Amino acid sequence: MRKYLYYLQSIFKLLTGVSNPVGVVSTFLRPENHGTPPDLQTFRLRRAGLDFTVRGKMDLWSLKEAFLDRFYEKAGVPVGNGWTVVDIGAGIGEFTLFAARQGRDSRVYAFEPFPESYGLLQENLRQNAIDRVQAFHLGVWSLSGKIALDLSPREPLQLKSQAVSGSGNDHQVLVDCISLDDLLRKLDLEKIDLMKLDCEGAEYPILYSCSSQVFDRIDRVVMEYHDSLPPNCHPDLVRFLQAQGYQVRSVPNVVHKEIGYLYASRAMNSELGERGR
Repeated sequence: MRKYLYYLQSIFKLLTGVSNPVGVVSTFLRPENHGTPPDLQTFRLRRAGLDFTVRGKMDLWSLKEAFLDRFYEKAGVPVGNGWTVVDIGAGIGEFTLFAARQGRDSRVYAFEPFPESYGLLQENLRQNAIDRVQAFHLGVWSLSGKIALDLSPREPLQLKSQAVSGSGNDHQVLVDCISLDDLLRKLDLEKIDLMKLDCEGAEYPILYSCSSQVFDRIDRVVMEYHDSLPPNCHPDLVRFLQAQGYQVRSVPNVVHKEIGYLYASRAMNSELGERGR
């Protein structure tokens, strides 16, 4: 019952939250045509006043989670003014634009490896005249070099990263990637105020491979975690981040047991105090 209530509330949010509710209905009723060019539609978020071009229902749903549900903010904290934000697994730019709009004078660095999604990320930045974002057509992984994106799920927002073995095949696309250590060196960042990850399980190799010096420069981490990739599971990730000096909390997904949100901060108690005032 809770699951179906969540879906009903979500559809209502989308129908009232965008300027083209008829387009929302047609997007969700339209059958998937994998292997053909995506049928792009542009929706305006009423309250945010932003336009987003999407490919289909999953893009639209992700937009709802970032802007209408504000999942990342509820799991973590609002983006502060002047923050440096790194968005790993930026997709079409839903959290990238959310962070850039929310944090006045903030600077956002967005990383997206899938070519089609990266193109939409660039388009959504362009059509909203967002100039405080630097986007990179790169994946983030345990090592810099190449990774393989598994195309078998067919849904762009569910593509998983894999270590490269051989020269690839019809079910993979090879993309450039960078480690988190190299990312900080490349951008010459002394501090990251907030790092967001939504990378379909790649959060484990990304974080587990980091040096302690990298974590010393990251104040907060918020992510969607994935427990469907044994032996990795989020309780281990919680313990790992606690060992790096973070306070950690996790929030389960209402519908899917294998995913949820995790927030790690070096000053969580004081943040909660500020929010309660």
